[in-house]
Amino acid sequence: MSPENKDNMYDEFEDEQEESFSWFKGQTSAPEPEKIPESVLEQDSETVEEPEKIDDSETPEKTKASGKSEGKNKKSSKKTKKKKKRRRKTHRSARVYGVLMMLTLIFVISITLAIGIIEVGKDMLGVDGTETLVVFNIPEGATTADIADSLAQNGIIRIPKAFVYFSRLSKSDSKYIAGDHEVSSSMAYETIISELTGTAMQAKNIEVVDVMFPEGCTLVQAAEKLEEAEVCDGQKFLFYFNQGNLGYKFEEYLPKNNSSLKFMRMEGYLFPDTYTFYKNMEPDSVCQKIYVNFDTKMTQEMYDRIEEMDTTLDEVITLASMVQAEASNVEDMSKIASVFWNRLKNPSDFGGRLQSDPTKKYVDQTIKPNIDLSNQQMYDAYDTYVCKGLPAGAINNPGIEAINAVLWPANTRYYYFYANIDTGKTYFAKTLEEHNENIEKVKQEQEEAATAAEEDDE
Repeated sequence: MSPENKDNMYDEFEDEQEESFSWFKGQTSAPEPEKIPESVLEQDSETVEEPEKIDDSETPEKTKASGKSEGKNKKSSKKTKKKKKRRRKTHRSARVYGVLMMLTLIFVISITLAIGIIEVGKDMLGVDGTETLVVFNIPEGATTADIADSLAQNGIIRIPKAFVYFSRLSKSDSKYIAGDHEVSSSMAYETIISELTGTAMQAKNIEVVDVMFPEGCTLVQAAEKLEEAEVCDGQKFLFYFNQGNLGYKFEEYLPKNNSSLKFMRMEGYLFPDTYTFYKNMEPDSVCQKIYVNFDTKMTQEMYDRIEEMDTTLDEVITLASMVQAEASNVEDMSKIASVFWNRLKNPSDFGGRLQSDPTKKYVDQTIKPNIDLSNQQMYDAYDTYVCKGLPAGAINNPGIEAINAVLWPANTRYYYFYANIDTGKTYFAKTLEEHNENIEKVKQEQEEAATAAEEDDE
């Protein structure tokens, strides 16, 4: 560069310096800068990039730490992904489980409905029923529901509601005839309704017979009464009655295995009452009518009480038959029952023996005359002076009062009783000494009564 050019450049530089610092030499404010258009500023803000900040303090140790944090972040992201997968699997399994549950429920409902329809169909057609005819009575004023319930109790049908519905569909509700009709469980609903809406047996000139079985009668005596009234053969009645298994509720509570020492398996289950039969009836129809009566007399309260006492129906009926035979009146039954229960609960005090005279009489007057071959074991099993505890079976057919007395005995401490047969009065005692005094008292009463009777004759 020439010296001239250098001088020119120097002069220009000085001029610029003076202009730049001229406001220092007495000017109160700096010159206003030129305004830049807003459009240019917006363009510049969009285009200008912020320079990267470089952390001068970054060290190798910090680099390692940041590497660790990055590793942790990667691990946490992996865990998050796994959790999300698990949630997806859980949601999928829950949906699958719900679908399976719904399908299972639909399947169970379908099977249940199918079984129900089949059972109703079988009942409507009389499938699995027996052809044994049963005398069924329709009382005056009975409704269709009453008739259906009674048919179910008699074992003719199983589903009363289905019968009521069928009766309404066939418009038979107002056509039933009061009286006795012969039906069987093998009949279809249509046939049963036809029989029940037809002529009753009373109008067919079939001879009706009333037979009364008193409290305490035996099955042998009942068979004799039926044969005398020409209702059925006595021996056939005993066979069918002791065979049982007619499908009534009380039979469910009987022992499954019959003891070989029992003389009459169903002794005690002929409920004492007056029954209306027809001459020349089938023995099994007679048995069903008697079974129905016993079944209706036994209430759920009685079954519950039997369970509460931790005993069985057969034991209750057996003990009730003894109470029936011993008691001179209903009022003494609960006390007599308490004596037997007290002895049963304290067997060591009396050698375990109940010592009831009627059990010995049953052996002598009922078993021995009606058994083909002598059986001493059976005799001893019924004689409570020989056997311990209850006899092998009932010794008669007790009434409802005797049964209730056994189920709800009086609360006493009596262990003995002695009755005056002539007066019907029974004396109770706690000790043997008191019992012997009662025996002497009864003898004295009987002697006095005999003396008075002789004097009256004179």
